[in-house]
Amino acid sequence: MSQPIRSALVSVYYKDRLEPLVALLKAHGVTIYSTGGTQQFIEQQGAEVTAVESLTGFPEVFGGRVKTLHPKVFGGILQRRHEAGDQTEATQHQIPPIDLVIVDLYPFEETVASGVPEQEVIEKIDIGGISLLRAAAKNFRDVLVVSSRDQYAAVTELLTQKNCATDLEDRRRYAAAAFEVTSHYDTQIFQYMSQGTELSGAALKVSQKPATALRYGENPHQAGTFYGDLNALFDQLHGKQLSYNNLVDVDAAVLLMQEFDANGPAACAILKHTNACGVAQAETLQTAYLNALACDPVSAFGGVIIVNKPVDAATAEELNKLFFEVLIAPEFEAEALPILQSKKNRILLRQKPVAFPAKQVKTLLNGVIEQDFDKVVEAATDFRTVTESAPTADEVAALEFALKVCKHTKSNTIVLARAGQLLASGVGQTSRVDALRQAIEKARSFGFDLQGSVMASDAFFPFPDCVEIAGEAGIRAVVQPGGSIKDQDSIDACNRLGMAMVLTGVRHFKH
Repeated sequence: MSQPIRSALVSVYYKDRLEPLVALLKAHGVTIYSTGGTQQFIEQQGAEVTAVESLTGFPEVFGGRVKTLHPKVFGGILQRRHEAGDQTEATQHQIPPIDLVIVDLYPFEETVASGVPEQEVIEKIDIGGISLLRAAAKNFRDVLVVSSRDQYAAVTELLTQKNCATDLEDRRRYAAAAFEVTSHYDTQIFQYMSQGTELSGAALKVSQKPATALRYGENPHQAGTFYGDLNALFDQLHGKQLSYNNLVDVDAAVLLMQEFDANGPAACAILKHTNACGVAQAETLQTAYLNALACDPVSAFGGVIIVNKPVDAATAEELNKLFFEVLIAPEFEAEALPILQSKKNRILLRQKPVAFPAKQVKTLLNGVIEQDFDKVVEAATDFRTVTESAPTADEVAALEFALKVCKHTKSNTIVLARAGQLLASGVGQTSRVDALRQAIEKARSFGFDLQGSVMASDAFFPFPDCVEIAGEAGIRAVVQPGGSIKDQDSIDACNRLGMAMVLTGVRHFKH
C-alpha cells in the first residue's frame, strides 16, 4: 500500500547528513514540523518550517525537557487513516496527520563513555525522542520512521525513486530498525542506572552493535556474525576480513598479552586454537619472537601472533619467514609494514587502548551464563612457600611468568617454563598427569632441557604423581593453588626430591 508523504516531523540531535533529505521534502512541498535547533537548521536550508509549539499551542518548558509530548503531536502520528472514528476525532480536535518522523536520540551512550558527572548523563536520557520513535514505529501502516542519521542517504534515495511515497514493506522495515534503536538505548540506560543496585543482576540485558556478518562461523556450514565495534579496538592495516575463528584467537591473544606490561621487556605470544604455543620476553622484540617461536615452531604455523612493542624491520624480517594468520601490535614502524604486507591475506592489526567489559557471557543449554572476567594474576608477594627449600630468585621469576601463561591455557593444563620463556604446555587434558606428560614430551621434542625449569598448574594436585614425574624430568620448582585434602602428599614429594613448592590460593580453570 503506497503512502504519499505530505507532512513530516523532524527533531534531531545531529544535523549532519540531513541536507539532501530536507531538500527532497522541500521540493515535494512537504509540511515540516520541527523544534529548536533543528528548526533553525532546516530554515537555513531554505525550507519553510512550522514550529511544534505553533501546532500544539504550548511552548517548550522545563529547559526543553518537554517539547513534543503533546496530543497534537502524538495524535498526528498515531491516528489510523483507515479508521473512521480516528479521522472524526482528528478533525474534531484539529490534529493534522504526520506521515514521516525523523528523530535521532540524545547521545546517552557517548555521554556515559566520556566520564562526565551523573547529572550530565541523566540529561542525555531522551524522553520525547524515544516516544516519537515508538509511536511512529507502532503506526508503520501509515507512518515512515527514520531513527538514525545513518539512514538518511538510503531514505533520500528511496523517496526519490518513489516520488516521495513509501510502500508498507518499506515502512515496516524502518519500523523494525526504530525498535532496534530504542531497545539498544533502553539497555544502555538500564545498565548504567542499575549499577550498584539490587537490579544489577536481576536480568541479563545485552545489546551490542554494529553487526558484522562473517564469512561463516566456526565451520563453513555455520552462519556467523560479530556484534561490536572492532574499529574501536583495532586499525586493520592489511589482509582479509577477520573470520569467526580469527576473532576467537585474537580475543585469547589480547587477553594473554594484557598480563605483560607494555613498559616492561618486549613480549611475544603465538597462539593456536586459543592456547599459547609460544610465549617469551626478551630485551628486544626480535629475540622475544624467536624465543617464542622456538617453543613450538610446528604449531606456530597458521597461528595468531601478538606483541607488546612496535614491530621493527628486524622483527618483521623474521616474522615474514613464517606463515601466520594475524599479527597484533601497538604499532608498526614504517620500514616494517612493506615487509609484512608482502603476503596478500596476512592480517595486520594495530591495537588501540580500549576498556574491556567486566563480564563474560556465554550461551548454555536453554539460557545464558555470566561471570566476572578473571582479572587476578599472582605475583611473588602472593606465593606461600610450603616446602623445606624456597625457590631461588630466578625460579620465582620463572614461576610468575608460567602463571601468566597458565591462566590463559585450557584446563587441565600444566605449563613448563623458565624465566622469560615458555618451554611447553599440556592443554585441555582430562587428566593433569596427561597434561604434564604432554608438556614434557613436547619440550623434549623441540630440544629443551628441562633441568632447572619450573612448573605451573591451573588447579591443585590431588595426588603426588605430578610432582614425582616433574622431579624425574629435572623440574625444580612448582606453583599451584593448593586446596586439596592431600596437599601434604605433594609437599612431601617435593621435599624428598629437593624441589620447591609455592601455593597461591587462587585457581585458574579455563574451560
